[in-house]
Amino acid sequence: MTYEQKLLSIVIPVFNEAETIGELHKEIVSVCNQEGYNYEIIIVDDGSDDNTGKIVKQLNPFTYVRLRRNFGQTAAMDCGIKTASGKLIITLDGDGQNDPADIPKMIRHLQENDLDVVSGWRKNRKDNLMKRISSKAASYLRSLLIKDGLQDSGCTLKVYKSECFEGITLFGEMHRFIPAVLIIKGFRIGEIEVNHRPRTAGKTKYNWKRGIKGIIDMISVWFWHKYAVRPLHLLGGLGALSFMLGIIVAAIGITFYFFGITLYRFFLPIFSAFLLLTGIQMFLFGLMADMLSKSYFETSTNTSYSVSEVVENRANSD
Repeated sequence: MTYEQKLLSIVIPVFNEAETIGELHKEIVSVCNQEGYNYEIIIVDDGSDDNTGKIVKQLNPFTYVRLRRNFGQTAAMDCGIKTASGKLIITLDGDGQNDPADIPKMIRHLQENDLDVVSGWRKNRKDNLMKRISSKAASYLRSLLIKDGLQDSGCTLKVYKSECFEGITLFGEMHRFIPAVLIIKGFRIGEIEVNHRPRTAGKTKYNWKRGIKGIIDMISVWFWHKYAVRPLHLLGGLGALSFMLGIIVAAIGITFYFFGITLYRFFLPIFSAFLLLTGIQMFLFGLMADMLSKSYFETSTNTSYSVSEVVENRANSD
């Protein structure tokens, strides 16, 4: 049974997109009907205060979910993904800049290359100069910290197998780093060039505050990727380094004392004590983080691994 025959869930988080959602829905329906997809369209209204909800309720088909207030795009996307029941989950922005016509080739790319995720690459972006510059800077920082191998991880247009989100909850600005989180789990990620269209109506929701939040979440993903199951390696290592530096500074201070050098009489002992205490604290924090990490994986549905396949070949006992 191909993915064209299985249920596809198309998830669209929106916030004040009354001017674009109707046309976008029309394009999605046209593409899905043309390809013969069995599909559902899930529109998550992230607390819009315009006529977005009223317009969505006039469309067909749709599943409309309205959040009580504006929680952010990541929360809206997480809600839509948890509402989805399809074998493939397709996400795209509600501003009309993602082109639904790219969905069929992304699904084919996923099938032909045996991938779990296909991410869109907006090679020729139609955003303003400031947004392109900030995106380039974020992409460079992401390549240094996360190294997910994608040209454009921030593109919302993506196709996922539904099992990608088992035991995963999105928060903050994490929707930009879903591929990185899935790579940690061992899922196979691919990327394909997609069309990117200029915004023709409405206003962009991106600003410098979201950029800062994104950087903070990027650091969180980096830590999770590197040290989620072994935080003691990071904090304990830093603690040991600080403790050794404290010993070295103390040795230098004692040497200066015996040679009668009084310039650092007070500074070196205080600095040495600071490094020694910091080292001990960092090591203790590492031990506590290690215990919390183990408790997290023991009590949550999330795991530090993901199973791709189970094959059994049991011999006949007769």
